[in-house]
Amino acid sequence: MTKQHTIDLIAAARPNFMKVAPLYHALQKEPWAKTRLIHTGQHYDPNMSEAFFNDLGLPAPDKHLGVGSATHARQTAGVMIAYEELCLQSPPDWVIVVGDVNSTVACALVGAKLHIPVAHLEAGLRSGDREMPEEINRLVTDSIADLLWTPSSDADENLVAEGVPAEKIEMIGNIMIDSFEMMREQIEASNIRKALALDNHYGVVTLHRPSNVDDPVVLQSLVEQLATVAGRIPLVFPVHPRTNKQLEKHGLLEMLIASPGIL
Repeated sequence: MTKQHTIDLIAAARPNFMKVAPLYHALQKEPWAKTRLIHTGQHYDPNMSEAFFNDLGLPAPDKHLGVGSATHARQTAGVMIAYEELCLQSPPDWVIVVGDVNSTVACALVGAKLHIPVAHLEAGLRSGDREMPEEINRLVTDSIADLLWTPSSDADENLVAEGVPAEKIEMIGNIMIDSFEMMREQIEASNIRKALALDNHYGVVTLHRPSNVDDPVVLQSLVEQLATVAGRIPLVFPVHPRTNKQLEKHGLLEMLIASPGIL
């Protein structure tokens, strides 16, 4: 009989769900793997989260830590406290963290301090800007993880330059390509372009990073630039709840609505 190993897959933010999904489905096929899907609650909007899980064929999480939004310190600490409690009650054999959000570094720290092996999916990426919270999360996570799955050769080079032993680094490629292939049939069957009367010539805008949307001066500049670009090419803009709130607060939503090229 094959011995099962418990693997915790940490899903914290919506981009993480897309990266976790192909790995979750692959592990489900392996008799040796018992996968626990852990949702930290760092990003939690019931409508958006449920839609992501449904589209990606993910089940309800095995455990929801329910941390929610907070400052960086409170959120990181909250995830650490909640996840440590789970690991002490029922320790996994591996912890797999994804990307560069606060939950990534929080769960990696818990694993490292409890001597549970940690794998970092999408390791080695660097912006060179330490004012980005995500950059700090990447640096810390990669320094304590036992296995670093990188998406590209430049990520490998970044890790080697930082003194990470080569035996810890494994380039697996960009898992978002696996997500795309997993969703290809649904994507090709979609009639959204027809519904929006779009041809092949259009742009897609996403805007939610706090440094872009929380400062009214920066946000106004971005809105003005989007309106200019929309005069040359149609823009499809699915508005994040955080962004929508700030646009309304600063009287900028009307400018976007009035721009004929922005959907």
